[in-house]
Amino acid sequence: MPLEQDFPVSYIEPVFRPPSEAHSLILPVTNGCSWNKCTFCEMYTAPQKKFRARDEAQVLEEIRRVGESYIVQRIFLADGDAMVLPTRRLLRILETIRDEIPSVERVTSYCLPRNIKRKSVEELRELREAGLQMLYVGAESGDDEVLARVNKGETFASTADALSKAGEAGLQRSVMILNGLGGKALSAQHAANSARLMNLTQPEFVSTLVVNFPQGMARFKEQYPDFVELDQASLFNELQQFVGALELDNSVFRSDHASNALVLKGVLGADKARLLAQIDNAIARPERAQLRPEWMRGL
Repeated sequence: MPLEQDFPVSYIEPVFRPPSEAHSLILPVTNGCSWNKCTFCEMYTAPQKKFRARDEAQVLEEIRRVGESYIVQRIFLADGDAMVLPTRRLLRILETIRDEIPSVERVTSYCLPRNIKRKSVEELRELREAGLQMLYVGAESGDDEVLARVNKGETFASTADALSKAGEAGLQRSVMILNGLGGKALSAQHAANSARLMNLTQPEFVSTLVVNFPQGMARFKEQYPDFVELDQASLFNELQQFVGALELDNSVFRSDHASNALVLKGVLGADKARLLAQIDNAIARPERAQLRPEWMRGL
């Protein structure tokens, strides 16, 4: 879909979306992130990305104008926190999408666990019935100490409750874990408790990204001053521990984000042995593992 000069949707740069939404219409319904205190995240720290809900009338008009000129199959509700909006407003947005762009087959959104806590299962079910199909949840870790160190504002319990509630409502859940987030000291417990979170909630999709700091570590180390980054071999070892501890029935697993050196794709648990063998090979023979070049990696 070409972004022409008169494209009907307004954006405040930078705009972010999950890798799997590369061919989706990005529809901002909020700007920035309502929490925006995670020390590892630089996505919404620019002054122009200060959190606010976008004007509802403007959003609905943009949907109408898109429907007049474009055939769209997928829509991603941006920015980082669309689910913070009241359920009634989200329903009006979803209903307008359904009425004005009938070609849309899927609507998705990022979601903070705390925002699911504010909505009942029935509200989430209403949103699903109105067209919301999947939530991308940045759990980052299942370990309470790691979560506290990075100022995530969540715990194992709060994330598990949110994922379970979304699953009960019939929403698909795509959960992201950050490889290396615990640093050297907390690596083992980060891997073990992140796997425990996945095993408890059985999300439909699980992905791993690698923590990195393109703008430096000063902000991160204010909260975690003794953090020691993992080298590549240690990142693979942590990934091996995480995948090895997963007991998933039917979850799509991906580590294909640009931050990952090793691209992994499979279904867990059917492909667990193959995925572990790929990680083992990357540890033992990195020169033969077809790793992504370092210059191509980043968030």
